Amino acid sequence: MTESIIGLGAVLLLVFLRMPIAIAMGVVGFIGYMDIRGFHGSISMVGSLVINTAQDYGLSVVPLFILMGLFVNKGGLSRELYQVSYSFLGHMRGGLAMATIVACAGFAAICGSSLATAATMSKVALPQMRKYNYDDQLSTASIAAGGTLGILIPPSVILVIYGLLTETSIGKLFIAGIVPGLLGVVLYLVAVKFTVFRRPDSGPAGDRSSWPERGQALRSVWAVLLLFFLVIGGLYGALDIWPVNLTFSPTEAAGMGATGAFLIALSRHTLNFTKVMQVLIETAQTTASLFTVLIGAWIFSNFVNLAGLPEGLRTAVGAFGVSPMVVMLMILLVYIVLGCVFESLSMLLLTVPIFFPLVTSLGFDPVWFGIIVVVVTEISLITPPVGLNVFVLKGVVGDVSTATIFKGVTPFWIVDIIRLAILVLFPWVVLVLPNSM
Repeated sequence: MTESIIGLGAVLLLVFLRMPIAIAMGVVGFIGYMDIRGFHGSISMVGSLVINTAQDYGLSVVPLFILMGLFVNKGGLSRELYQVSYSFLGHMRGGLAMATIVACAGFAAICGSSLATAATMSKVALPQMRKYNYDDQLSTASIAAGGTLGILIPPSVILVIYGLLTETSIGKLFIAGIVPGLLGVVLYLVAVKFTVFRRPDSGPAGDRSSWPERGQALRSVWAVLLLFFLVIGGLYGALDIWPVNLTFSPTEAAGMGATGAFLIALSRHTLNFTKVMQVLIETAQTTASLFTVLIGAWIFSNFVNLAGLPEGLRTAVGAFGVSPMVVMLMILLVYIVLGCVFESLSMLLLTVPIFFPLVTSLGFDPVWFGIIVVVVTEISLITPPVGLNVFVLKGVVGDVSTATIFKGVTPFWIVDIIRLAILVLFPWVVLVLPNSM
């Protein structure tokens, strides 16, 4: 166990020294494994791990969902989602910010990426909010916070990675993310209302839409609803109706989603050969980056498991006689602290191999723990000093300082903490759907 603790400290040190976390975990894992099993044992472990990862059919779901999200982005579906949200909410004080939250949730349901959601919706929603003289704090914060929903509402790439790391059902993880995701939307709307209650001039009311305009806006999002139903419905057997009889595996659902998103973008005449090549190249680059981090995480995971860190943690918990809930609260505290300095995916890959065996040994449901980890990861996307969504938004907007955005997101991460407390204290909120499937 001592070797694994030293190794964990070494990874943290290398990351703070600006070494990419994939390389840091891979190097420390290789050296630590070599210290226990020798050079030949370590190099054999790494070689077989790389080969198995490249040949793993289950991992093909990752590039397919990334491809789906990029085609959705090129298809211009974000503008229709924002328009339908605006038509129902825009006339209220703070309504444009609330419309942004709802549109982000809808876009997240077919995109699966928080960063893509924040970057895309900033181009759609921010000009409208500035048109009605919205305060920069509220307008940018609603986009940054709404973007975090992209990693929870299915399909979610980060839930796929958690499922692959822990061998947990991806289908159950997806369905378990729906209620917490909707709860997040509701609480974010509460955060917007609280902000405009304190500062009424921060979110003036927009124009009221007529019912015919609302109906027209609803008709424009048929492609979004169809794509979501195709992916999620096929995954859970909702399409298993004679004479169709379609039920997809996660990989097949991702493939159908990517194909559907491509056809929608093609029908809207938003694609050409150059854009398709850009999408394919970006998909390959993102997938290669994710796979590099995954391989580094698995190398490090093999080392800490061999060195006995998970077993040592279980023994320590048993020796101190600490209740399982107290242990869980301590783990969540670690996640919240790490979220202030770590990027979300890096934090998940570094900690899940350590904490997952302990959590399951204490009797906690692996699906529930996966959703809890993702919610904590969502919080890290908007908390200083390394709130990745904030920096992505700053890169897109440019004329708003990061300090302004961080100040604006404060009510949003506060309600995120409230949501986390609800999910921890009442696990059935997470498990009610997967247990009923």
